[in-house]
Amino acid sequence: QVQLGESGGGLVQAGGSLRLSCAASGGTFSDYFMGWFRQAPGKEREFVAGISWSGGRTYYPDSVKGRFTISRDNPKNTVYLQMTSLKPEDTAVYSCAAKRVAFGSTWYTGSEYYEHEKYDYWGQGTQVTVSS
Repeated sequence: QVQLGESGGGLVQAGGSLRLSCAASGGTFSDYFMGWFRQAPGKEREFVAGISWSGGRTYYPDSVKGRFTISRDNPKNTVYLQMTSLKPEDTAVYSCAAKRVAFGSTWYTGSEYYEHEKYDYWGQGTQVTVSS
């Protein structure tokens, strides 16, 4: 069982930056693909970044590409989301999620990392508010 806990959210002005952290415990962190999602009131949960177990591959939707950067520190059991050039539409609760990807699965070829229901573990989320 993996426990995830996010931190680093807060209030920031448009154009500003924030770095979110997600600390993991209770499992072998390097076994997991890690994703960040966000959910704004009245909207669907949205994938914003993903990173492979080694950190060698990262994934972003067009809405955040070039502004958000995901990274991980496996010895520290932590994944980060660096957010820059923030916009009011980035306001949401941000959550990290973990997925143990089976060998030979279609996780990567099928871009399944976009699908929140396929992750195994979730953090409680942290609020990010961007003021205009």
